[in-house]
Amino acid sequence: MQVTLELPEDLAGLLGTSPDGLSRVALEALALEGLRAGKLTEAQARRLLGISSRYKMDGFLKAHGVLMPLTLEEIERDAATAASYRI
Repeated sequence: MQVTLELPEDLAGLLGTSPDGLSRVALEALALEGLRAGKLTEAQARRLLGISSRYKMDGFLKAHGVLMPLTLEEIERDAATAASYRI
């Protein structure tokens, strides 16, 4: 689906330097708000943004100040993985 936005020129310049840059800014804002509102899963937001891995998505979220809550199962799995490594 294609979405068109109309922005005042002076404000558009503050958000991005090119139409492609503005499109990316808008897409990222949409994905972040979808996550915060619980309307998108992390996997769906990652797909929307074309981010190839969970690791890169984690970096994207942290760069934007979004920390996703972890389930007990995720914490237990991460703890088991960490415990399996020997230094």
